[in-house]
Amino acid sequence: MIPKEVEKILLKIQKPGRYTGGELNEVIKDKRSVDVRFAFCFPDTYEVGMSHLGIKILYSLFNSKPYIWCERVFAPWIDMQKLMIDRNIPLYALESGDPLCDFDFIGFTLQYELSYTNILSMLSLGGIPLKSCDRKGLEHIVVAGGPCVCNPEPLAEFFDIFFLGDGEKVDLEVIELYRQCKRENTSRIEFLRRAAQISGVYVPSLYDIEYNDDLTVKSINAKYGAPKKIVKRVEINMDDCYYPQSFVIPNIEIIHDRAVEEIFRGCIRGCRFCQAGYIYRPTREKSVDTICGQCRCICENTGYDEISLSSLSSSDYTQIVSLLEKLHEWASKENVSLSLPSMRVDGFSDDILSKLKSVRKSGLTFAPEAGSQRMRDVINKNVREEELISTCRVAFEGGYSTVKLYFMIGLPTETMDDVADIAHLAQKVVDAYYACENRTKGRAVKVTVSASAFVPKPFTPFQWFGQDTIECMHKKQWHINDTITSRKINYNYHDADTSFLEAVFARGDRRLSKALLCAFERGICFDSWDECFSLSKWLDVFSACDIDPAFYANRHRNFDEVLPWDHLDYGIDKEFLISECQKAYKNITTQNCREKCAGCGAAKFKGGVCYEKR
Repeated sequence: MIPKEVEKILLKIQKPGRYTGGELNEVIKDKRSVDVRFAFCFPDTYEVGMSHLGIKILYSLFNSKPYIWCERVFAPWIDMQKLMIDRNIPLYALESGDPLCDFDFIGFTLQYELSYTNILSMLSLGGIPLKSCDRKGLEHIVVAGGPCVCNPEPLAEFFDIFFLGDGEKVDLEVIELYRQCKRENTSRIEFLRRAAQISGVYVPSLYDIEYNDDLTVKSINAKYGAPKKIVKRVEINMDDCYYPQSFVIPNIEIIHDRAVEEIFRGCIRGCRFCQAGYIYRPTREKSVDTICGQCRCICENTGYDEISLSSLSSSDYTQIVSLLEKLHEWASKENVSLSLPSMRVDGFSDDILSKLKSVRKSGLTFAPEAGSQRMRDVINKNVREEELISTCRVAFEGGYSTVKLYFMIGLPTETMDDVADIAHLAQKVVDAYYACENRTKGRAVKVTVSASAFVPKPFTPFQWFGQDTIECMHKKQWHINDTITSRKINYNYHDADTSFLEAVFARGDRRLSKALLCAFERGICFDSWDECFSLSKWLDVFSACDIDPAFYANRHRNFDEVLPWDHLDYGIDKEFLISECQKAYKNITTQNCREKCAGCGAAKFKGGVCYEKR
């Protein structure tokens, strides 16, 4: 039930369906009969947040407990935000219409760094003090999980708790502790100190940071009995891991409006730029029977006629052909289509093609990541040019004529010749199409090349490598464009300005909290949206805060430097990352986890791919 004040302004805003609630499968409870109210906040628009799998899982999990009522909150778009401020309407949850300040927990998922100012905006709109030190009593516990928690330091002043790793169990353990502390009428600080003893829980207020004269981190010091290292939580048995039987059906069209089934977590590949490939180790699969049962259940309970098989590299699922065959047995009869959104070039086959095209026919997407073989060795992509061409040939002979290729520029040791090879590789794909005798006649090929700017991320072998300057990125972007000669190739690239800001906060420390607060006070928000982002405004913010953003984004770091996230343990040994970085500079590759264990450290979790053969 939305507030009456909101009803009066719905005709004044874009997409009022973002703010009304009342969707099919939403969960409504009597707030007087629950012990804990949890506001699950996604710091972006309704369409983006409702597409996110994590919110679907945790929303259903929390609400499966009779003593918890979890509700959804999304960032209002700038038109709605202005009206809410002008009319003094607090940010509210969609299920009850109650303001954020009525909730015990305010939980965020941190999916990308450019959403950080939205977090402050949502807290402010909800009547929640921005800084954790200003929140008193056992209420308004602001928490977060998600991939950006692997370096949450720029947000440390604003959050009470961060959850490292898989959240299914650790979240509930903290909520149960909270229930106990409420019964005992303990203080906020006592609750936080006790929460810090739970594995996977990071309470930033229990750690002091010292800095050197050159502004690098000198030491990270735990206090009040908090652990020196916080180790992430891992759900080892994916068949036993909670998965919802239905999803909330959105009121309006969202970005990914389909059923989503997670088939495994982690990745065996070890691409050196990919943060997710390291922080989600070890690789853990669901069984074919579990996946099929969950897919059918979700489709029956939602009415969706498309299933996306979600993972970091779907074709690396060890039983992918068997899975597609079993899904096809009922999906084709029900006119339910299947999609594999993340396929490797060397994992695509005739068997996969036949299963996919029997129910779904669209373009295919691959990510060679680099144009030259030398650069693919540097990043440990372990894909050769002939494999890409062969894979495209299989697709073309199977009736496909549209291919998307994703690349990155600004990678370590990259030269302009490496950059030009992106255009050359795309041309070879075009040539391969016209060389196929069995291709569909009378249809032109369309190859789309997308180039994004490399962002060095924590817990990767490239975390020490400084990002290219914006000017250098622009030169490389234009060089690709100048090298493309065929009209069959469409070229687009990601804005280097936003990638620069992403790098600042990805490798930042607590001193950036000052910049975030200043940016919020100046009305900066929705930085991931082109119509809202302004690098010049951010540069003014950094100048006003006496912060050099290049210190975080562009500076190369020594292996012996204390990193702002060194007290967080995602299971990957620092020595292993250093070794991988050194191998990158020598163009040496590392075998994937199923071919040979590289000793990354993830075996400490005693499960997944690390223990499959044992």
